[in-house]
Amino acid sequence: MSTSLAIGILAVYFLLLIIVAHFTSKGADTNTFFTANKQSPWWLVAFGMIGTSISGVTFISVPGDVGNVSLSYYQIILGNLVGYFVIATVLLPLYYKLNLISIYTYLEKRLGFWSYKTGSAFFLLARTLGSAARLFLAVQVLQLAIFDKLNIPFAVSALVTIGLIWVYTYKGGVKTIIVTDTLQTFFLLTALALTIVLINHKLGFSFTGMVSAIQESKYSQMFFFDDFAYKHHFLKDFVSGIFISIVMTGLDQDLMQKNLTCKNINEAKKNMFWFCCTFAVVTLMFIALGALLYIYANKIGFAIPAKTDELYPVLALGGHFGIVAAVTFLLGITAATYASSDSALTALTTAFCIDFMNIEKYQESERNKIKHYVHIGFSALFFIVIMIFHAYSKQSIISAVFNIASYTYGPLLGLFAFGLFTKTPIKDKFVPIVCIIAPILTFLIVSNSKAWLNGYEFGFEKLLLNGAITFAGLYLLKKSE
Repeated sequence: MSTSLAIGILAVYFLLLIIVAHFTSKGADTNTFFTANKQSPWWLVAFGMIGTSISGVTFISVPGDVGNVSLSYYQIILGNLVGYFVIATVLLPLYYKLNLISIYTYLEKRLGFWSYKTGSAFFLLARTLGSAARLFLAVQVLQLAIFDKLNIPFAVSALVTIGLIWVYTYKGGVKTIIVTDTLQTFFLLTALALTIVLINHKLGFSFTGMVSAIQESKYSQMFFFDDFAYKHHFLKDFVSGIFISIVMTGLDQDLMQKNLTCKNINEAKKNMFWFCCTFAVVTLMFIALGALLYIYANKIGFAIPAKTDELYPVLALGGHFGIVAAVTFLLGITAATYASSDSALTALTTAFCIDFMNIEKYQESERNKIKHYVHIGFSALFFIVIMIFHAYSKQSIISAVFNIASYTYGPLLGLFAFGLFTKTPIKDKFVPIVCIIAPILTFLIVSNSKAWLNGYEFGFEKLLLNGAITFAGLYLLKKSE
């Protein structure tokens, strides 16, 4: 793909987002930025959430990781479906009943001031690192497709990418995000479907031929039941998937903020159930795409990159599947990453303003000023974290994202679980200490599990270990009768 074509496509794409932002942010105030005035249609939220949940990590890293773990990622997705049911039937009704803007306000009502601040702080840490990792992936692709050819440094690419997000989200906030994410989800799904069709055409497969080829390939195994010590054993991935969806969706201000813009709890539940089913189908398409990419690479003798995240971008942008595939890939990865990152920036701004700046006590003019500066601050923080990833990241980004989640969302899981499943009052001022110690103990146990636990290897279930240690620590803080 020529550099001028890539620049032209992205220019038109972002112009479209800015036009949408212009119309959706008319008359917007801080209440619009945080809650979209609770007037969002449930079906619009559900469709846009697909793009937010998938992100550039799923778009690139999931297909690339098929070469390492076959189709086993779907074990996690099956667990996710159970987790989404819990969110729809337990967490959403709680949030609507309490009429929350920041979901971490629940922790103050149930456990106390320090639990509230600690929970929100861990969300800010988790979302900043996780979203920056996802955005880093997109910047890498744009660097490969455009900026390297223009001899523009990676740092400039990152600044441009973040700046574009800021431009179309700074005023309308979540109201704008719901519409732009819907648009970006459409581009993402179109790119996914077209790429699969074009690869099948290149390989000479019909639909049934594609299914047979994947089944007969060495990448076909989806379920692993034999060796429980293996980190991708079915039970480990399935149970981890349940809790990953609960913490990364149900205990995450980003995705819950969209759900809380629905008109009422019944519409929010419809949104979650519809999203759940669609997400399962879309992810199945992504791992099928990964198998097809490896089948194609093996057939033509293409050397698999050392970093498997690079396989899809190199093949698509390298012209292997034609100019249409290159164009749709560029649109797809951009849409996937921006759909995730723009909402994260809005959610981080919301959580910090509500939970730490107490913005609700100010007049509207002052609230708007605070929100504006916080929004800029998190944009700058994204840039710093992306540059750190650029300097030091060596592993698959999807592995990095789940590792970050395991250590940063674990205390959130423990806090909410303790609040929901016990009525025990605790010594609230010591909660920050427990939530700092829990990830450290988790890291020590995970790092030494083979020696200490007879060869046992932790996968994503280290999130559960982290949450359990936090829960146990909170129990030790219970007040005496």
